[in-house]
Amino acid sequence: MKLGIVSSGVGWQVEELRRVAEGKGWSVVFLHPASFSIGLPCFDVKNVEQVASNCGAILVRSVPLGSLEQVIFRLDALYALESMGIPVVNSPFTIERTVDKLYSSIALSKMGIPTPKTVVVEKVSDAMNYFEQLGSDVIVKPIFGSNGVGVIRVRNKDEAYRIFKGFQLLRYVFYMQEFIPHGNYDIRVFWACGKVVSAMRRVSDGWKNNISQGSSPERYKVNNEMAEVCERVAETFKADYVGIDFLISESNRIYVLEVNGIPGWKGLQSITDVNIASEILRCVEKRKAL
Repeated sequence: MKLGIVSSGVGWQVEELRRVAEGKGWSVVFLHPASFSIGLPCFDVKNVEQVASNCGAILVRSVPLGSLEQVIFRLDALYALESMGIPVVNSPFTIERTVDKLYSSIALSKMGIPTPKTVVVEKVSDAMNYFEQLGSDVIVKPIFGSNGVGVIRVRNKDEAYRIFKGFQLLRYVFYMQEFIPHGNYDIRVFWACGKVVSAMRRVSDGWKNNISQGSSPERYKVNNEMAEVCERVAETFKADYVGIDFLISESNRIYVLEVNGIPGWKGLQSITDVNIASEILRCVEKRKAL
């Protein structure tokens, strides 16, 4: 089989996927998300050098940020490939829903899954009002983003005003969550093909717990409650595989922080015996067999 990997660059995770895929006897081609073109009415979707429809399956590893039109076009290209009968993992539906933190929060809330209290507004006056209602200690996040980039904690009213006024000038939306004391660690669970594959506790010296921000990974055994939540989340977002971030408060209550439709796993791979790339490619095989 020829596997097309959609990626804006070739890093450790993409190379690991290629190594495992080639070990299966597959050939691998790389498709840059910005290189698709769509021609109508013939409905031909192609890459500059490779005709994507010649691939047996597509594995999406990145949909880089860009203008709204660029992001929509890249997702539309994936939808077009899927409509031609080509398995796309994760599906554009999953990617579109999980990359949007607000949509994810709404979906989790409707499922009755505990998440931090969240408010999203556009006006500075509203942001300041809810900043106080959330306890004057909030986490402010970009609606689109990953790896903890652009995530800040605000604990002072004057600081909040300066930050919110700056955000307004940049036309940002204020996505705010209450800060929940949690012992400076969170939990990343990697779910694939209908089961928990592995999990880690991410420990840091501060409140940010992303591996890319310097946290240390530790092995973690998922309990039944977390496993059930993962199953519900994966079904809701129609995910072949997914990374789910949990936080356990100091009162021992479990919260879901984020759902990641294109999760990284380099930190997790360092503390688990399971080959994560193999599990992801097993999801591709399962989708291909449908």
